[in-house]
Amino acid sequence: MTTFGFGRELVEQAEGVWIQLRDGRRILDFSGGVGVLNHGHNHPRILAARRRFAERRRMEVHKAFFSPYLAALSHNVAALLPGDLSVSYFPNSGAEANEGAVKMAYKYHGGRRNTILRADISFHGKTLGAGSLTGSSENAFRFPGLPGIVVHPYGDLAGVRAAVDAARTPDGGCDVYAVLVEPFSASTMRHWSGEDLLALQRLCRERDIILIFDEIYTGWGKTGSLFYFMRHEGLLPDILTYSKSLGGGKASISGYTAREPVFRRAYDRLADVILHSTTYYGFGEETATAVEAIDIVVGDDYPARARALEAVLRPGLERIAKEHPDVVGRVAGAGALWGVFLGGGPAVLDLAGRLVPGFSHDPQFRTKLITLSVIAHLFREHRIMTYYSPNADNPLMVAPSLVATPDDVERFLTGLDATLSRGLPRLLASFVRERVTSRW
Repeated sequence: MTTFGFGRELVEQAEGVWIQLRDGRRILDFSGGVGVLNHGHNHPRILAARRRFAERRRMEVHKAFFSPYLAALSHNVAALLPGDLSVSYFPNSGAEANEGAVKMAYKYHGGRRNTILRADISFHGKTLGAGSLTGSSENAFRFPGLPGIVVHPYGDLAGVRAAVDAARTPDGGCDVYAVLVEPFSASTMRHWSGEDLLALQRLCRERDIILIFDEIYTGWGKTGSLFYFMRHEGLLPDILTYSKSLGGGKASISGYTAREPVFRRAYDRLADVILHSTTYYGFGEETATAVEAIDIVVGDDYPARARALEAVLRPGLERIAKEHPDVVGRVAGAGALWGVFLGGGPAVLDLAGRLVPGFSHDPQFRTKLITLSVIAHLFREHRIMTYYSPNADNPLMVAPSLVATPDDVERFLTGLDATLSRGLPRLLASFVRERVTSRW
């Protein structure tokens, strides 16, 4: 946080896409809470729903009692998802959702299969299990994790086929119990093609492999459809995981929804019903908040809002890339989730990068140094908050909340253009000087 310049600031309040600091400055938040704030800060309907729950002294549901909030949330999710994706479980974090999905897939096969596939670039969480399924520099230190993980190139159908064919049981059967996929990689701005996802689905059905889609970041309208996979007709995972803005920016809640036959084969017997549980499962205020958050997503058509933001963001970012080819390598994204891939500059940047604490032995520190200098200048001079993805190529992330307006987008684009127009030498000199000074 101090590298970006945020860590020395105190926030007084926040609303929509605006943050007000203690000193009175207003900051345009284009981070979108790293996926949590599709509804923006303190959405009035979210606040009202939580206030009603408290004022009526509703019960934070005990597991021994039927929860109408849990039932309503499960019903509403099932009504929105295609096919027989209908059985939901609601833990607290995205990592928990992914772990629950993987456990269900393993249990579906009764422990007789031992291989799971994940991509070389991926982010599924930081718990031991989800972290071991993550191919990100954020998880560079390898803690112990799940056994039987096989890595394939992201979006490479042939690579997945080869991995499945190589994973054989002694009797010649398939040993793969699940494939964990991000249809759209929110940290790298890459995506699977619809054709290959449908072919992957066919492969998984043929080999009885559980296909898990991780849409923890990309769900609830962020990329221009309710979930990214839903833009492809006929595409249906066996289990879908989601989180982030499910809680409307207020509740810590995630979910995973399985096709009914998958759930029934895995857990639908008295001996197995509590094989997976959590202390806070079904807490009333969290699920009531999620019900309201989803109602807003649907009623205010957040996928359409994301597409409207893309209509301004895409041409604006492409114009900036064309005008600053020495700094911007490319831009990529969908809906209200974009990455600006920065680079270039003289070789002296390698030396300059070594002056920045925390990056001295990082092979990506040149890219990070340039991106950090842009983020810091946007915040300091234009009062715009952004962030970068620490995974793969470290893009500057442009991920506004879906309550942002086209005018907000234009304000951001103007600030980014002005920042890049200063040129790399001035941006870097200012950033490095400030970091070295603050260090001493």
